[in-house]
Amino acid sequence: MTHHTLRFPFQDSALPVARRVEDLLSRLTLEDKAGLMFHDVLPFAAGTGPAPELIGRRRLNHFNILGAAVNARDLAEWHNSLQEIALATGPGIPMTLSTDPRHAYTDNPGTSALAGPFSQWPEALGFAAVGDPDAVEEFADIARQEYLAVGIRSALHPQVDVFTEPRWSRGGMTFGESAEMAAELVGAYVRGFQTGTFGPASVSTMTKHFPGGGPQLNGEDPHFSYGREQVYPGGNFDYHLLPFKAAIAAGSRQMMPYYGMPVGTPYEEVGFGFNKGILTDLLRAELGFDGVVCTDWGILTEGDIFGRVFPARAWGVEHLNPEERMLKALDAGVDQFGGESCVELMIAAVRVGRLSEARLDASVRKLLAEKFLLGLFENPFVDAGAADATVGTPEFKAAGRAMQRRSYTLLKNQEFDGVPLLPLSTGTPTNVYAEGISAGDLGPAFTVVATAEQADVAIIRLRTPFEVRGEGFESFFHCGNLAFAPAEVERLTAICRTVPTIIDINLERPAVIPELAEHAAALLANYGSDADALLDVLTGRAEPEGKLPFDLPRSMAAVEASREDVPFDTENPVFRFGHGLSLTATDPAAALTATFGATR
Repeated sequence: MTHHTLRFPFQDSALPVARRVEDLLSRLTLEDKAGLMFHDVLPFAAGTGPAPELIGRRRLNHFNILGAAVNARDLAEWHNSLQEIALATGPGIPMTLSTDPRHAYTDNPGTSALAGPFSQWPEALGFAAVGDPDAVEEFADIARQEYLAVGIRSALHPQVDVFTEPRWSRGGMTFGESAEMAAELVGAYVRGFQTGTFGPASVSTMTKHFPGGGPQLNGEDPHFSYGREQVYPGGNFDYHLLPFKAAIAAGSRQMMPYYGMPVGTPYEEVGFGFNKGILTDLLRAELGFDGVVCTDWGILTEGDIFGRVFPARAWGVEHLNPEERMLKALDAGVDQFGGESCVELMIAAVRVGRLSEARLDASVRKLLAEKFLLGLFENPFVDAGAADATVGTPEFKAAGRAMQRRSYTLLKNQEFDGVPLLPLSTGTPTNVYAEGISAGDLGPAFTVVATAEQADVAIIRLRTPFEVRGEGFESFFHCGNLAFAPAEVERLTAICRTVPTIIDINLERPAVIPELAEHAAALLANYGSDADALLDVLTGRAEPEGKLPFDLPRSMAAVEASREDVPFDTENPVFRFGHGLSLTATDPAAALTATFGATR
């Protein structure tokens, strides 16, 4: 903004941020302040949808994009149209757009969006499998550039929960079962998104889900009432804090507490967003976090998700009304409410004296400082015409594809007459029986045949089993049983007995596969990959570097007997954390286990 257009001190970029914050704060109405403290969902769609109501009347100023984009330009233009509404509203505070991860393969509207025009990478588990902080920082830096091009300035990630309960549906987006590994990688993640100095080139990271969402009772997810309890039968609460300490040390700007309520700990048995012992005493006083605390989505009021009404995720405080829940969360130390737009509750509570305006000011200062530091007041718009030239460039997409290949984990490679099955030769035509991969994917070196009996080799792509818990939104959460049905095990092992069989399994959770591990000639794991990546690994054009980021349990009985909060706790797993072969050597590399598996 040029100097001659300045009307107020808050518009002057030459002034210190603290001075600009105080000047703008002094000009805000109660309605403006309340609006800043809600961070609702806004579906990406043609036109502005509910934005004029949410921005203009409710004064909301932070939005989480719901849904995927076809191209970057459309997303950038949509952002700019929203920004115009925000700048024409009240004091003209620029809007902040946020997103769940959208660079991998998970399609769950509550947790992650498909990559669309963005470069496509494995899930966080794939980075844990490689264990290379430089690769994590490269990804985060590329994702940052792609976000900036379309106007996304807040990342609702990294997700650094420690994946100690194998059944949990959210584990696929974590850095795995080792808290030490997650702690090593999260710093690189934060640096890549936020840059060396937090400023106009940064994307703010919201690390989640404090104090660690891994120890879910029976692995159920607390988006739903049957998953409301987090339990610590191993007394291992502090282990789950390690990655959060590392995120704070790296300067992560924001923190999201999880829905769950701790059971059997010294803390109050209420959801973490309502929990003063967790947010004020532990996060702020003990761990020294002074950034923004934003609740997970929908802890105050019930919400319609895809045509079905879900109760507020107010675990442990279900008996309180929405206003009482809001007051309890604010007292606990929350700065912002995710997935809510009930500003009238906050305004009314101030007007009748149940809530002080000074309490709002304490949170609004942090939220405004974030916008000033990000340079939103100077540059609220993005160059929509340039977005397609930055998002999903050939270089960025190539980096994502390279990481898909690196993260592949070779679990077994059987020898035939002293020669390992992999890599496959492409010099002579090979008859392949294929499931989950097409003839077009396999290319001219392979001829797809109809039955295993006709084949020289079988290639089968699988996904980790799961139980369908409900319809609609609930069905996106893959949880429960990790074992293939007996009939499917029999069918697959029959193929393995007929022809040397290569099984490639997408490990979004630790599948129970003792029979497949025994009968398959070669067994690979991926954490989100395309068919080209698999083929490059199978033919030796790419070297799989991945090591398992968790143990693979031997049975569901072993999973059920393990303690939710303790890593590496299933008895006699089929493959251990850190297991992974190379195509050029048959001994498993034990480096990861030596470094990070000592807690076993």
